[in-house]
Amino acid sequence: MDNYEYIIASLPDFTADKGPSAETPEEITEFVRSQLEEKDLVLEETLENGWKDENLNKEFYEQVLSCKNRFLREYFGFDLAVRNAKVRHLNKALGRPEGTDIFMEQEDPDTELESTLDKIYEDNDILAKERAIDRLFWEKIDDITTFDYFDIDAILGFLAKLHITSRWMALDESNGRALFRQLTQEVQSTFKGVNYKEN
Repeated sequence: MDNYEYIIASLPDFTADKGPSAETPEEITEFVRSQLEEKDLVLEETLENGWKDENLNKEFYEQVLSCKNRFLREYFGFDLAVRNAKVRHLNKALGRPEGTDIFMEQEDPDTELESTLDKIYEDNDILAKERAIDRLFWEKIDDITTFDYFDIDAILGFLAKLHITSRWMALDESNGRALFRQLTQEVQSTFKGVNYKEN
């Protein structure tokens, strides 16, 4: 039986401010994994695989963009657009032929997103660039999961944000902890804002 409500209800306890002994993003991810059924673990593993550069190729995107899960389709469709925009920017900057090293062309490219990304990639401040891109991902996750509360997409969205948080804890601890607090508040407000009753 799916236990999404229990997982979501448990997350605030895991992300509460407990000082130096607070659980890490990796430990929280392991907790979530331990509570998922096999069918959902497959989705979570696909999400994890998409964060590893060595797995990203045309075959991966073809598979994930045609899967039944809405979160994975939309999240990695966005991820593909971001990566393609980066390659196009590099091609232009290096004078390479247009289309070189593009992962996979999208049928309906988001021209507004591409314009936003072009401006971001022009920034010479690497950390500022990373923050801006991760902010776009965070907002996209919110967009995808707007009406998801106690389901697998809500959990996948949480894990995707936790991944961003984990990256920033390694890149810039103060920014990482700020994101951690933001994620905690989001989970707590979501749980309190839904009329949830235990059976």
